Amino acid sequence: MIQISKKSGLTGMLLLFFIMAYAQKDQPIVVNADKIKSEIQPTMWGIFFEDINFAGDGGLYAELVKNRSFEFYKPKMGWLLKSKAVDSSQFNILSCGDAHKANPRFARIKGGLSADPVCLSNGGFRGMGIRKDNQYLFSIMASVQDGGNITLRIELVSSKGIVIGGATIKPEGKEWKKYTASVKAGETDPKASLNIWFEGKGVVDIDMVSLFPGDTWKNRPNGLRADLVQLLVDMKPGFLRFPGGCIVEGHDLSNRYQWKNTIGDPENRPLIMSRWNIEFKHRLTPDYFQSFGLGFYEYFLLAEDIGATPLPILNCGMACQFNTGELVPLEDLNPYIQDALDLIEFANGTTDTGWGKVRSELGHPAPFNLKFLGIGNEQWGAQYFERYARFEKTILAKYPDIKLVSGTGPAPDGDLFDLAVKELTKYNAAVVDEHYYRDPAWFFNNAARYDSYDRSRKYGIFAGEYAAQSVATCSPDNKNDWNCALSEAAFMTGLERNADIVHMCSYAPLFAHAEGWQWTPDLIWFDNLRSYGTLNYYVQQLFSTNRGTHLLEMVREGKPLTGQNGLYATAALDKSTHEIILKLVNSTGKPQMQHIVLQSAKKMMPKAKLISLSSDRLDRVNSFNLQENLKPVEQEISLKGKKMTVTLPPYSLSVYRIKQR
Repeated sequence: MIQISKKSGLTGMLLLFFIMAYAQKDQPIVVNADKIKSEIQPTMWGIFFEDINFAGDGGLYAELVKNRSFEFYKPKMGWLLKSKAVDSSQFNILSCGDAHKANPRFARIKGGLSADPVCLSNGGFRGMGIRKDNQYLFSIMASVQDGGNITLRIELVSSKGIVIGGATIKPEGKEWKKYTASVKAGETDPKASLNIWFEGKGVVDIDMVSLFPGDTWKNRPNGLRADLVQLLVDMKPGFLRFPGGCIVEGHDLSNRYQWKNTIGDPENRPLIMSRWNIEFKHRLTPDYFQSFGLGFYEYFLLAEDIGATPLPILNCGMACQFNTGELVPLEDLNPYIQDALDLIEFANGTTDTGWGKVRSELGHPAPFNLKFLGIGNEQWGAQYFERYARFEKTILAKYPDIKLVSGTGPAPDGDLFDLAVKELTKYNAAVVDEHYYRDPAWFFNNAARYDSYDRSRKYGIFAGEYAAQSVATCSPDNKNDWNCALSEAAFMTGLERNADIVHMCSYAPLFAHAEGWQWTPDLIWFDNLRSYGTLNYYVQQLFSTNRGTHLLEMVREGKPLTGQNGLYATAALDKSTHEIILKLVNSTGKPQMQHIVLQSAKKMMPKAKLISLSSDRLDRVNSFNLQENLKPVEQEISLKGKKMTVTLPPYSLSVYRIKQR
């Protein structure tokens, strides 16, 4: 016992304080490797895709032509008439009206009105990213009017105006036909454009003008950008949530996402304006539309490709409550519920069912094995729950094995959140979506958020949208800095430590175009040719690729590590590889030596793996300069029996994988 005399006074009390602090710090961290606390769901760490920041058209969807079908509200947007003798009658927009409701507009080009041929140019999405020696597939729908004799000369043109690739097409006949040509690029240019010269005399109608790189993901026609998909593959996500987000709700209900309009031939998918087109005055994006070339069939294929469980989200009869808040009357809700039933049949039905047959005809006879379905995105209030109740009753009566996803609204606390928690206990949602857009301090301080969560609730937690905001939510000045990423890592240890109730987690938003974004921060940034993972991306990747199958107890003096001395931690067992996985976050600016004891009946292999991510600067960010980017570093370390002494670098996330004999 340490005694303090009255004479020593304040000095003695301070001495006692420091002795106790260091005594606590020197206590070992104990991992009970034989005591499994709970299973960690395969869906624990996933990804959330939303078509924001040009993530779809202009991003993941590899189409290079903007406004390919002339269906923007300004139908010539993205197109420039480059003829020397400009005559407005050379380039007009016509409509076939109800004859083709999904894609009524087309362009009419009149050639031979002057000595110079007509030239239409398209600059793509902030330019076209063209790579040297790559093949590009050009296609166009065309109809030549009687007596016309037109040849199309196709050019890829660099930002300096130099032709770097070309081909010719000779359309014939009045019947609409699709014509294709392959163009090889002679140079690399992130800001190239497409020229179409109409040489000869006559009138030709054109539509669905398209240019795809030949090296799409898995070389699929109408495919996805391979480098962006690869970044997703490298995360080994447990699920893929799609298609959003607020675009599910729409600015109003006419602008909502309707999955049936996003499957089938691309020319039959009606385009709509993205709600992000007009959402932020500081980032107005008048050329942001959804062509739905990337639709529900492609999302299901993507989930299958990357080994992720699909999690589609459907509109629940409510438009975005931050915008119009338009509601479908309850008596008119049945078509929305039927859309949900039809989607389940589309994903899981046999080929002799109506929608299962549609899936098969699209090229996928086998079911997609849909297990989860989200009803509404970020709705709140009584009007949401009365609509959700009708979806749940009908869906579970027909498909009792489908796990429904509900939500608590846009915030992790407050009156609306409390109401949602109260109401949701009445229903049978499998998981409930909670969103957290807060500053880094909130994430550090809430690492124990679920430690005392009421386990009597019938549902699991879906941390569906979270990202630390370096400035403020919706601020255009937010950065993907290390302080934000480190705070998320600390918070994520708390999510994993409560894997008995936290079943799904995903950062948001996922993608952002460097010149077309509306929201920051974002997990992956790209331009027309390049892409990179942020520090937040690598934190997500480290958790996802080191998930484990079962949660283990990890304590110091009987308590979990939730920020004591700036330390956060969690432990898991991977039964498939017989490894103990430790994740430790040092949120302080000083290195920390830690003693770890592995309590186990099994022996440990003498070598273990350490994967670390650290920086001495909290304002550190990654960029397109890949050589300077901070990434996880892997090394081998030695063990002495079942004890480890490790030094955690300042401001670091460290992952240890320890093999059991």
